[in-house]
Amino acid sequence: MKKILGPPVKDILLSRGMSLEQLVRQMKLSGGFVAKKVGIAAEVLEKMEKDRECIKFLSFPANIVATGCRGVIRDLVKMKLVDVIITTCGTLDHDLARSWKKYYHGDFSMNDVKLHRAGINRLGNILVPNESYGLVLEERIQPILQELWQEGRHEFSGKELIWEFGRRVKNKGSILYWAWRNRVPIYVPGIFDGAFGGQLWLFWQDHRDFKLNTFLDEQELADIVFSAKRAGALMIGGGISKHHVIWWGQYRRGLDYAVYITTAAEWDGSLSGARTREAISWGKLKERSKHVTVEGDATVLLPLIVGALLDRL
Repeated sequence: MKKILGPPVKDILLSRGMSLEQLVRQMKLSGGFVAKKVGIAAEVLEKMEKDRECIKFLSFPANIVATGCRGVIRDLVKMKLVDVIITTCGTLDHDLARSWKKYYHGDFSMNDVKLHRAGINRLGNILVPNESYGLVLEERIQPILQELWQEGRHEFSGKELIWEFGRRVKNKGSILYWAWRNRVPIYVPGIFDGAFGGQLWLFWQDHRDFKLNTFLDEQELADIVFSAKRAGALMIGGGISKHHVIWWGQYRRGLDYAVYITTAAEWDGSLSGARTREAISWGKLKERSKHVTVEGDATVLLPLIVGALLDRL
């Protein structure tokens, strides 16, 4: 029986002025469902960050960039706690849009017909007026592309183009700004699936020599992966950004560290629902990797986990 039983369950003891690190450490000892996984996630990320020979990937979908969680991601980049970002086109949309305009509080139960007629888009319980999204993006992106064109620059990799926008956005609240400043590459494998990609297509209509060479992004990823002694990832949500990380991970016989935050169920066989253990069967995580899947809303879990990590570092 002793070989089966883990350590005893301990109660969480809250106290005034306790740090996030103290709370998360107690959550691990509590043996309580997702709370324990939060504690394990902080431990895995701490080991990953302290491994000087580990390349650290961060993947996430666009929706959380529309929320205050954008600040958590920005600070990970600002403090150089990630080496490579893989995300979706919408991340570029929301980061740039929020650098130029504001998003607003709303509610999940609002009347979407009325919102549409008022020119307001609803993203969960976040409200995005048309002037804060599509209109401002077209107004600002097209002149930047024109400026680059007039400089004689007609071909870019995705990373190079994203850095150019980070350099020009001049907003210290921006993820793109800090990625450019700290030379953290951002790769967007589905770059045309969003407003930023739509603006690239629109610019191309009158500038047919304009080229986006995404093969260069993939070659850079290959160079990073094949030269890494170890590799790990913090993956938020599923889809193409998560898959691109673990897909490249398999070429080096799997990631050494992985923390995955998801709200998806695994019974439908989706990648978003797939737990980290499933990736082992594909060779995308090593059999002896340190990994955990944490189920829940990233806008709650990510600040907890990263806050505890910062205290430890």
